[in-house]
Amino acid sequence: MDNFILAYYQAIQDGTELVGMWIRLLYEKIVSGIEDGTYIFDQKKANRAIRYIETFFRHNKGKLAPGVLKLDLWEKAWISILYGIVDDRGKRIFREVALFVGRKCGKTLQAGAIMSYESYIDGEYGSEIYCIAPKLDQSDLVYSAWEFTMLHCPDLEKRTKKRKNDYIIPETNTTIKKIAFSEKKADGYSPMLTVADEMSSWPAARGLRQYEVMTSGTGAREEPITLSISSGGYVDGGIYDELFTRGTSFLLGASHDQRLLPIFYMIDDIEKWDDINELRKSLPGLGSSVSVQFILDEINTARDSLSKKTEFLCKYCNIKQNSTQAWLSAQTVKEASSNEEYTMERFAHKYCVAGIDLSQTTDLTSACLVIEEKGQLYVISHFWLPTEKLSDAIARDGIPYDAMIQKGWMSLAGENFVDYHAVFDWITSAVKEHELLPLMVGYDRYSAQYLIQDLQAFGFQTDDVYQGHNLTPVIYEMEGLMKDGRIHIGNNELLKIHLLDSALERDTRAQKVRLKKLNNKSHIDGTAALLDALCVRQKWYGDLGNRLSNQE
Repeated sequence: MDNFILAYYQAIQDGTELVGMWIRLLYEKIVSGIEDGTYIFDQKKANRAIRYIETFFRHNKGKLAPGVLKLDLWEKAWISILYGIVDDRGKRIFREVALFVGRKCGKTLQAGAIMSYESYIDGEYGSEIYCIAPKLDQSDLVYSAWEFTMLHCPDLEKRTKKRKNDYIIPETNTTIKKIAFSEKKADGYSPMLTVADEMSSWPAARGLRQYEVMTSGTGAREEPITLSISSGGYVDGGIYDELFTRGTSFLLGASHDQRLLPIFYMIDDIEKWDDINELRKSLPGLGSSVSVQFILDEINTARDSLSKKTEFLCKYCNIKQNSTQAWLSAQTVKEASSNEEYTMERFAHKYCVAGIDLSQTTDLTSACLVIEEKGQLYVISHFWLPTEKLSDAIARDGIPYDAMIQKGWMSLAGENFVDYHAVFDWITSAVKEHELLPLMVGYDRYSAQYLIQDLQAFGFQTDDVYQGHNLTPVIYEMEGLMKDGRIHIGNNELLKIHLLDSALERDTRAQKVRLKKLNNKSHIDGTAALLDALCVRQKWYGDLGNRLSNQE
């Protein structure tokens, strides 16, 4: 019996299959999880789904229609993960699937095949199966693929009855229906399977609400699936961005989300957008579902037109014009951490730089010192929270801030607003009590001006930092330093949380990034303060480097 997960992973390892970073991380995670017992793999369940698809499901368009669909190895592999990775009760682990892959790679057929398998084999009694998109005609693509197979397979057709607006399979009371957006009406749905087509084009706010009501309706189901399929797009802040951010966080080990299966086929190097080998990373069906010559023709067209190039990047390279993805892997942050507590006393009589992120006066504020010693960078980070906000913040964020205070990583300052004099006192104490001397203080330009004026009056040199795309070189430098093991944060668990909650929004056209929250509940004040410090360090190192290096 073939194990298609292992076969695909081996092909990736030996270079037979060329994939991008996210797919490589996915299969490393799955295979290592199977080997160490994190995941249970039921090969019979996986192969049963594949066997059904390759026996019954049919092409509904093109020269291969109405022939039976034959899956490529990459398709068999992800379907094996979906149906074969189970818990100790034999139930599927993954309940959401995000299949983001370049155009012409058979997303519609694969989704239709999953629909067919759920309709006739794997679903529960009384299953509800939906194809959904903003408009009804958009939801028809996958629905038509499912319908075509049903009508061309006598065994399936005789089990299925057409009604006015849907189909029903009477023996299992299963209904199959295509629907358009209707958040209020969807509250009455109880989906076993929802196929969400071209997620990248869903309107941001409405798309998020629609996805939420469809997934929340699955609560009564034991093994529901919400299958989202898409190539890149242009809508910002929508469900595509949320799934991509969640998925990349899971792949980097920075999330405890165990229900989303992220299948992200995209190129790694945007500079190689017209390299046919790089495009194999976003077009796993290249040479099978889509011809090499067709893509070469599309490349030639895109070279002569900026609008065509933008479209090519989105739809074939599968690079959304603006996308947000998790930034630092859990392993990178773990390696920057240690059991050692970094104190001002530990680095007394040295030079450093400081960073401040005041954020909102009613919420977290952070400041840090970055000290270079023997080519290594050590970070002392501190946080402040208003006294009256402590209980609410613990309940809201699920973080034991009271324990963080006891550990010395956080202080209470002010009642309902952060008292910025506490930040001033912390930074000046480095000088007055430990002769730890910040040569430059970086602050975001929206900081309270009286704090900056007080710091300047004390004698500090300050520089404002705009936290936008201009920080791209600093962000990349920080990432490189962390991956090289040159940034150390000690045992500061709160800073560790903020680093893991950090994401990057990428502007593919300008090839720049900026710091973002991983989600609306995340806090990244500690990361922002660290970037402020590293920004002024990078900017002024030519003038201050002899002292900042602390060479004796």
